[in-house]
Amino acid sequence: MIISTINRSTRLNDEDILPVIRAINRQIQEDFYPYWSLNASLRLEGKIGKKINKNSLADMRGDAVLYLADEADIKDALGYHEANFRGIPYGFVFMDVCDSLGETWTVTLSHEALELIGDMQGNLLVQGPHPEDPQKEVFHWFEMCDAVQSQTYQIDGVEVSNFVLPAYFTLSEEEGSRNDFLAKKTKGKGLASFGISAGSYIGFYNPESGKHETCWGADDAEAKERSALKAKAKSGRGFIRSHVKGNAVKELGHKRVTT
Repeated sequence: MIISTINRSTRLNDEDILPVIRAINRQIQEDFYPYWSLNASLRLEGKIGKKINKNSLADMRGDAVLYLADEADIKDALGYHEANFRGIPYGFVFMDVCDSLGETWTVTLSHEALELIGDMQGNLLVQGPHPEDPQKEVFHWFEMCDAVQSQTYQIDGVEVSNFVLPAYFTLSEEEGSRNDFLAKKTKGKGLASFGISAGSYIGFYNPESGKHETCWGADDAEAKERSALKAKAKSGRGFIRSHVKGNAVKELGHKRVTT
């Protein structure tokens, strides 16, 4: 799988992006793939100064696309304002949203790349406990980074996102297994299955309410602010899940709420 990475930001030169792509490709190959057996490579594409042709996608040579853009109100990106009839998975890294989150764009690019790999074609859900009432059953978003999105590490001096491992999506704790790559401990304990690290949040479909909901730790102001900022920017797969019903394509969800 090739993820075409297209630079539409005036704040980044291509030479700034190339070493970041190299580091994230190392993360995918050396850290992510050994646990998930899912693979991909980011590749910088697109001609400088040329707008995207939504019909022929002349700038794209891969299987999915990630855009780097200055602002969330992007007018020339496939999927954000126009329907994508070719079913191409896509994601965005908005510089203004990164600034608001206090997060470097390299972490966001890592986050989006890993989640594109894990959720290629649809909005997958995993059966699990309600975060606030474990006796109730809900269906968690199959997201690789949301539960640990406040945690980062470095590869070749480039900051990248932590991610969960397959054991995270198990109903019971599997002895001897890790639930996330970094396995950081809080008060002597690591991340629990279907748990949430400080500063992060998770989403799930609640069949009782019939809605997609978001949850974070008690009194976690950072996570609450992070969720609100992403919702305000109308970005991220979580936002689309909350605004599209059934199997409607994600692109139509963006079109519905931004036009």
